[in-house]
Amino acid sequence: MTRIDFYILPDVDEIARHRFSCRLAHKAAVSGKRVHIRTTDCALDDVDALLWEYPTQHFLPHARLGVVGGEPVTLGTEDEEPTHDEVLINLGTEIPGFFNRFERVSEIVLATQRAAGRDKYRRYRDGGYPLFHHELDNWE
Repeated sequence: MTRIDFYILPDVDEIARHRFSCRLAHKAAVSGKRVHIRTTDCALDDVDALLWEYPTQHFLPHARLGVVGGEPVTLGTEDEEPTHDEVLINLGTEIPGFFNRFERVSEIVLATQRAAGRDKYRRYRDGGYPLFHHELDNWE
């Protein structure tokens, strides 16, 4: 069954959420997992750019969906569905219909987005998925 991790950041800006997604993707990729970062259309370029430089001193091979060449990290919009099923980092506004085929799903919630995070949490809980809550302070 898919494990769902909620990461609660004290930050209030969306860029912090993007940076944390890069950090999670790096950690999972280094451990040998394939990662897909699902984001909104307007954030796609920002996350793609961050994957080239964050975390500092770590290059993370990645590609957008449709341009995949075996990179450990793929990046796509809410309308795109990845082909692998290991780790999903969901930066989208909704829970994707295909989430339950992944081993792990990560939801990153900013302090200002707690209400939306709670709604997602309830939906996963009501589906019987194992949920893990990580309250992060000074994560950088």
